[in-house]
Amino acid sequence: MTVARLLPATVVSLILVFLALPIVVVMVVSFSSATYLTFPPPAFGLRWYSVYFASDDWLRSTWLSLWVAASVVVLATLLGTLAALGMVRLPKALRVLASALILSPLIVPAIVVAIGIYYAFARYGLVGTPAGLIVAHTCLAVPFVVTSVSASLAGIDPRLEQAALSLGATPAGTFFQVTLPLIQPGILVGALFAFITSFDELVVALFISGSGAVTLPRRMWDDLLYQIEPTIAAVSTLTTALTVVLMGCAHLLRKRAPV
Repeated sequence: MTVARLLPATVVSLILVFLALPIVVVMVVSFSSATYLTFPPPAFGLRWYSVYFASDDWLRSTWLSLWVAASVVVLATLLGTLAALGMVRLPKALRVLASALILSPLIVPAIVVAIGIYYAFARYGLVGTPAGLIVAHTCLAVPFVVTSVSASLAGIDPRLEQAALSLGATPAGTFFQVTLPLIQPGILVGALFAFITSFDELVVALFISGSGAVTLPRRMWDDLLYQIEPTIAAVSTLTTALTVVLMGCAHLLRKRAPV
């Protein structure tokens, strides 16, 4: 193998190691027998996984995050798909403006978005409620769905819809039988990102979760500040595993989707 071929492979390998190393360290620490975060662990065991599954506080936060994320998936996928379908039919100038407005939560600093959401929600009593978390996370997740579905719509040949209409299909029939199957991969990917965005969101949760609705990331943050025990490493490992499983499922669904 020549140097010209070896150098890119080496650089890519180093980048992958750099990205994966923190995750590997957290996974190793999660099996530590020590009572504090330390690397390398003095011994290995499942003590902190047992602590997590035996803790009502941790499990309550986990179920809340899962429920909020599932609700966000439904709302963000529906709103984002409708927004993408509407944007694709707008004139170019309006489409650019609409895209900028919808994607603004990704552009504006997260702390600014969190402060704005807090002041808006405090007026209506949504701070510290699951409903407030769902609405806030939906605002953050919709841009990912719009981006994903818009990319799928951009790859559709308009003549397919025109052909279906010319053969007697109704607009609704054309959408459900032609357009929807073609953009299904984009919708699935957008839904995945919506779930992940909600499930691991922390900045907004710090402002609006309150004591009555503590999400899993908020619980992890509080634990890191006040206890610093390896339970947080065990929780991080479990959430990483969940993310990998979801990405694998999305990949399988994408392969089975009609082209």
